[in-house]
Amino acid sequence: MPLSTAPLARRALPATAALVLLTGCASVGSDLPGPPAVPEARAAQDALLRTAERRLVDDCLTGRGIRATAEPRAPVEDRALQAALFGTGPRELSVTLATGATVTAHSDGCLAAARDRLYGDQRSWFRVQVVVDNLRAEAQARYRDHPAHRAALARWTTCVAPPGRPRPEHPDPEESARCARRTGLDETRARLERAELTEVRALHHEELTTYRQLRDRALRRAVLLPAPTPPPKGDASS
Repeated sequence: MPLSTAPLARRALPATAALVLLTGCASVGSDLPGPPAVPEARAAQDALLRTAERRLVDDCLTGRGIRATAEPRAPVEDRALQAALFGTGPRELSVTLATGATVTAHSDGCLAAARDRLYGDQRSWFRVQVVVDNLRAEAQARYRDHPAHRAALARWTTCVAPPGRPRPEHPDPEESARCARRTGLDETRARLERAELTEVRALHHEELTTYRQLRDRALRRAVLLPAPTPPPKGDASS
């Protein structure tokens, strides 16, 4: 006698129904809005980071009982605001650039605290931001003594101060610009800067990678920040 398939069919029904229910749930869930998207344009990203940083700074100041305001403030209040915003005492953060310049900052102010929350590591962010912001200055310092630049600079000097005429302490801006174009100084600087900037970026590959990683992390955090609570009516603070 052939075996009946009815029990198997009855047992399969709950699994089929469960599959339908799961599929239905997934369909409904897919209609829910996802997290806010990070803007693609660089200018919009910069604006988002500035807004988020300002929001976190304001939160920090409020937590310390200080409120930034557009109204004129007493000198003592100004000093308290500056101390809370930028920190006090010796500057704990320091980066010496290849150009020889040293950039320092506090790590205990609300600005530092805001960047720590936004970027996840204020010390690393300070270090790489300073380096990345000064890549062009480093490239310019590298080509300053290049023979092609020195020759173009000598031609420019002769142009703005011909032999037999007194050399002006401050050349006329229009004459200076005309001579920079005429002697090829502008073109020479642009060409050398492009080449040196490529070298400098390669030298600072690690810093550039960390900079991009921390910036991407900050952008993802910035879009998730809740909207600020509006101040009470009649409050002139900002």
